[in-house]
Amino acid sequence: MKKDIKSLFKKVKLLILDVDGVLTKGEIIYDDTGRELKIFNVKDGLGIYLLSRVGIKTILLSARDGSVIRKRAKDMSVAEVIAGILPKEKNLERIKNSYKVKTAEICFVGDDLIDLELMKRVGLAVAVKDAPQSLRRVAHYVTSNRGGEGAVREVVDLVLGAQGLLKKVEQILKAPR
Repeated sequence: MKKDIKSLFKKVKLLILDVDGVLTKGEIIYDDTGRELKIFNVKDGLGIYLLSRVGIKTILLSARDGSVIRKRAKDMSVAEVIAGILPKEKNLERIKNSYKVKTAEICFVGDDLIDLELMKRVGLAVAVKDAPQSLRRVAHYVTSNRGGEGAVREVVDLVLGAQGLLKKVEQILKAPR
């Protein structure tokens, strides 16, 4: 990784994630009763949980709301779910104030056009591999993995590595529960 990109990952104190297309492959499944189902990547989830254990909070910011998102957020120790609100960037000032972070300390991972304006306003903008070219063009970093296929874990590992937190994570995983 280039030194200037690594310095951006080193500053991250808050991770904001879109859900559909970032934590999932962007597919929505409905069962016969109309209930919505989503498939989440377990490795992404563990990464988010580990971030919380080392003091880096995660927010899920989604245009869509639902109990599935909130349940998964709870499982991963996500600090907050902001859902059903557009445009996404209108939440940025409140987030900065609530979490006492600067713009440069926020990493946002997006996958589609409704993420574009927020990506332009954070310190570290990340697009998943399968995002449209317009997002990849403004991103500081484009993941090697597609959304829902480890892209978030890739970002988490880069944050942990840049901040020298990998040893701390290993100790957390070894500790008795």
